[in-house]
Parts: sequence; C-alpha cells; structure tokens
Amino acid sequence: MRVKEKILDLLFPKRCVVCDEIVDRPGEAVCSKCQNKMRYIKEPCCMKCGKQLKREEQEYCGDCRKIKHAYIQGTALYDYGSMSDSVFRFKYAGRMEYASFYGKELYEKKMQWLMAKHPDALVPVPIHPSRKRTRGYNQAELIARRLSELSGIPMRAGLIRRTKKTLPLKNLSHSERQNNLKRAFKIDINDVKLNTIVIIDDIYTTGATIDSMAQAFKEKGVNKIYFMALTIGRGI
Repeated sequence: MRVKEKILDLLFPKRCVVCDEIVDRPGEAVCSKCQNKMRYIKEPCCMKCGKQLKREEQEYCGDCRKIKHAYIQGTALYDYGSMSDSVFRFKYAGRMEYASFYGKELYEKKMQWLMAKHPDALVPVPIHPSRKRTRGYNQAELIARRLSELSGIPMRAGLIRRTKKTLPLKNLSHSERQNNLKRAFKIDINDVKLNTIVIIDDIYTTGATIDSMAQAFKEKGVNKIYFMALTIGRGI
C-alpha cells in the first residue's frame, strides 16, 4: 500500500491545504513554509464565543458583551485571516479533500473541550438545497463527518434543514444577519430526544447563524447547545 501511495504522490502530487502549492514533505497536508502560517486561537479568548482577545483581563469580546446568544459556549480552531484562502477553496472550489485535514486538526486540538461537553450529537450547519445542488456538498457536514469518525460522537446531519435561502452574510451587520436568518431553519420532528449538541460550522463571525439554529433546537427541548467552528474572526 505504501508503494501505491508513493506512486500516486508522484503522479498526482498533493497540494498544501494552506497555500495550494505542491507539498514538499511526503505524506503531509501542509508544506514546510506554511507550518507557522496557521494561527491557532489561544488564550486569552472570549469565554462565550472563543474569539481571540488582545488583553488578558478581558473575559468577553465586544460582540458577546452586547449580544445575548442562544448557545451556551463555543470554540474555534484557527484565526480566520490565516486560513481564509484555504477555506475559500474548500467551500467554493471543490476541495473536499481538505475536510480530512480539518477534522483531524479539530480532533487533535479541541478534543478535550469537546468531550467535556458530553455531546449526544454533532450537528453541521445545513445549507439551502439549491446551494447544495450547485456546490455538490455541504462543507460543514464534511468536517462534522470526519470529526465524528475520529471521536465516535454521532453526526446528525438530517436533523435540521435550511428552509430559507439567505443572503450572503459577510457584508451584513449583526442585526441584518438576524433578520436575514429569521426562521431560516426548521426541525421537522417534535421530539428530538437529544439533551446536548455541538453545532459544527466552517466560519464564525457574529454568531447569528448559530443563534438561529440554537433557538430552533431550544424550541424542540434541546437543553444544552454549544458550537465548534473551524475558523473565527478576531474579537475586540
């Protein structure tokens, strides 16, 4: 099998998840020059959403001081700025193979946080059916599936669906995002039978998407709702 893998690497050399250049280290997903380009979220970080903070004495970011979130707590792996190109290729350029690397990274770096929550299920943020037809996949579901395989925590991708085709969120304010996402998600079963869930997404900005999903789950009796994001913006 090793020989076969080496032949495939020669014929179809792997490209770095971060910069998209050919990897200079056999068997690795990231090239040597990009090892230090991935900025991991570390303390101090917001006690609510997990955004990187500038000052040790801060407990919450500016957003979480102003916004009452529907979830209990969240965490994220990377600073968005350091991985934005990578996530763009993963999300819009068909680079589905990145999910294996992302899921493994989340498992290795965030497993202690995840297991402390004792989740009954991982729930990926759904995308609208029309976007899934165009894109061919749901990027959050691919990450959640890999994390589920490694952690043993069940993934429940079909539990909640996106019924409203929302506008792109990146240029909207938090209030505009909230209005855009009102009743965007629907759970079709009355008794969800889950006490604790962790929502999985690729990007966290203000939390409007997670809040909208969390509210839908609360209405169905889910008591404890957390989130885990691959990337997150900076806090202030």
